[in-house]
Amino acid sequence: MRRTYGSLAVTAALLVVAGNADAQDAARAVSGGGISVQGWMGKVDPNEAEKGLTVNNAKLASAADVLQVTTGPAIVYWNPTNTATGSYTVKATFREAAYMNLNNHPHPYGIFVGGNDMGTDQQSLLYCSAYGNGRFIVRGFGPAPFGVNGQRPEANDAVNKAAGQGQPVTQEIAVSVTADKVECSINGTVVGSYPKADIVGAGKLKSTDGVWGIRFAHNTEGTVTGLMKN
Repeated sequence: MRRTYGSLAVTAALLVVAGNADAQDAARAVSGGGISVQGWMGKVDPNEAEKGLTVNNAKLASAADVLQVTTGPAIVYWNPTNTATGSYTVKATFREAAYMNLNNHPHPYGIFVGGNDMGTDQQSLLYCSAYGNGRFIVRGFGPAPFGVNGQRPEANDAVNKAAGQGQPVTQEIAVSVTADKVECSINGTVVGSYPKADIVGAGKLKSTDGVWGIRFAHNTEGTVTGLMKN
């Protein structure tokens, strides 16, 4: 009997692992990828780079004042002239015209701040991103990834939900830095507030001063408007 239960447990564990593997869809290569917005740069996440993926496997374009992003590998984009020090807020409006059109589960997008050593293996930054299913995540690279609001996305009623796959969803995302904390706001509500002492230091951010920009997870398509610093 014990042997039978043990076999069932092993089988169940293997099924869970297989299910998780299926959920982690591999990054696709975007046709006509690269950066066509003057002055902007990008860098894919370290795990994507290890697979040989580059900025040319994702796409950053613009039309009028709208940034258009299609991924590809998970990536951050920035203009090196966009920097911030002291107390500030960076905000933008993100829109998925067709939720989950390039993937089979929700992927996030949002604002990053505190970018230092950008474009190098020592790159550090902190981002707040929203999912079109009512969840958000705050994470950093220092340069290794580290969680801020946990290792899994956190649900919050302020985060908008798409009506279904292929339907539009919009999120207004802002990251604010003060003397002692960093806050993430989505659609006008503070969804997370974190002591600066918990996110700056060895293995985390070099500083909350630095470059700011946007981050999109892999296999995601959306637009960004109103990107600015106050």
